[in-house]
Amino acid sequence: MHLPDFDFYAPESVAEACELMTRYQDEARVINGGTDILPRMKNQVMAPAILVSIKRLPGMKRIEYIPGKGIVIGAGVTLNEIALSEVIESKYHSICHAAAHMAANQIRNIGTLGGNIVASIPSADMPPILIALGATAKIAGPTGERVMPLEDVFTGPGKTVLAKNEILTEVFVPDGKMTGSAYHKFALRRAGALAVVGVAVAVEIEKGVIKDARVVLGAVAPVPLRAVKVDAFLKGKPATDEVFAEAGEIAYDECRPITDFRASAEYRRELVKVYTKRCLKKVVTDGHKAVVGG
Repeated sequence: MHLPDFDFYAPESVAEACELMTRYQDEARVINGGTDILPRMKNQVMAPAILVSIKRLPGMKRIEYIPGKGIVIGAGVTLNEIALSEVIESKYHSICHAAAHMAANQIRNIGTLGGNIVASIPSADMPPILIALGATAKIAGPTGERVMPLEDVFTGPGKTVLAKNEILTEVFVPDGKMTGSAYHKFALRRAGALAVVGVAVAVEIEKGVIKDARVVLGAVAPVPLRAVKVDAFLKGKPATDEVFAEAGEIAYDECRPITDFRASAEYRRELVKVYTKRCLKKVVTDGHKAVVGG
């Protein structure tokens, strides 16, 4: 299939990009890597008259650790750049692991962090681990910038809080007290497949006791799901297999999966239970280097 005709703009400032999106409104779409929007255009799912590229915007390719504060990742950073980043690896292997196990290598070379977020696909791999680590999103618009918890960006499948003339510019992962984190997904093949279920965990363990926990579930709700009942249960509990098994049971009840061609709702619930337990157990021993299931 051929792409429909469109006009292409490549602004060199955030202000110019927002002005273009304000001017053209429903006729325009932002494009960065294009791994989501271009296939949709080829399949005649959408036909924007204007594409506004944000590749040239300053800071979009930034990966920087700010001592004592955290890591800044520009929205234009590709998934492979995240997977191979020594800066991110030094702090959170779990983020690199999530990026490295998403899609095929060719897609990871083009697809961006910002695209993975704003597409708001329930099975996306990056949002769960970033939310578990307390990430925030910076959004630029014609009147300035706003910062919000990443978990608040998503409103439904394919929907976010971004207005038509706003652009996600960066994600910030703060330094924190969490002593371990992990992300693992179950997919129908080893490479390139969408998550049937994704589980991200971040915990703070002190002297064998769970001081804090954030469990986030992917592909089992319309948006990445903070398992707040699991978090509340874990706080103050000993870091034991029995506690982790009970946490899995609570996650089983808390998730809201659907049945589709990849899996039944019940199968997804069982996966959530198993992987919640496994991730929690692994991060206790391996910290931020934890890898569950390879």
